[in-house]
Amino acid sequence: MRLLILPIVLVLSLFACEEIPPVITPLEPGGNPNTTKRRVLIEEFTGVRCVNCPAGTVEVLNLRELYKDQLISVGIHAGSFAPPYPDSKYDFRTAEGDAIINLLGKPLGYPSAVINRKLYDGEFDLQLGRSQWAGFIAQELAAPPVVEVKLSITYNPVTRGLQVSVETEALLPLPQEDIRLSVMLAEDNVVDVQLTPDGKTADYSHRHNLRDMLTPFDGEPIGADLSSKKKATRAYPFFIPANWIEKNCSVIAFAHLGGSKLDVLQVSEVKVVQ
Repeated sequence: MRLLILPIVLVLSLFACEEIPPVITPLEPGGNPNTTKRRVLIEEFTGVRCVNCPAGTVEVLNLRELYKDQLISVGIHAGSFAPPYPDSKYDFRTAEGDAIINLLGKPLGYPSAVINRKLYDGEFDLQLGRSQWAGFIAQELAAPPVVEVKLSITYNPVTRGLQVSVETEALLPLPQEDIRLSVMLAEDNVVDVQLTPDGKTADYSHRHNLRDMLTPFDGEPIGADLSSKKKATRAYPFFIPANWIEKNCSVIAFAHLGGSKLDVLQVSEVKVVQ
């Protein structure tokens, strides 16, 4: 994790320049289980050498068009198809992505995705084939939310400094104490090499790519705060690297179980630049 540990003076410098004011995305009002929208996370496992993966991405995009902001996706380049080509401009692999695929289990075939990190009845692992995604997403969206996750972002376009605040609120009693928060940074529409059924192409648009994480790959424990105070608030500073296009970047935060069950309870996404 490349979470930056900065001296206080450097953190304050994020907001020192006044020529271009920071972009602020405020927290939304508090929720309740009757009015809060259930949102679902789909983690698509992919790679630049995976000839079938573009079809999986098309399916994800179609599902996102159907469910709008209730479906949040991230593409994780990990596994044997993920190493870049010699002529690739980017290496989309991350240490966190490698750890996540080991945590969730490697796909037996591609396209493959994990939905809300949940083991569904009749399945022997978390990885699901493309034909299964729509049904399980609909099933998850039908369940009432038990947690709300709210994101507040302040971005300084001069320093490229990002401040992320995440508030997690329990909407119903949560008997399980091992509840964790994971925060990802994703970049959309990154043009680079990809193997497709028509051959290797140099101008493929890679979608919703995991770029970094602001928490450990398996999440930061927040369960004690939720059980005692009903809310947990965490803040994270980060600098957007110069070769990322900030208008294509977003922050994805989700509350999930730890231990033997990894179910995602709620997820939220906010763009770095609105």
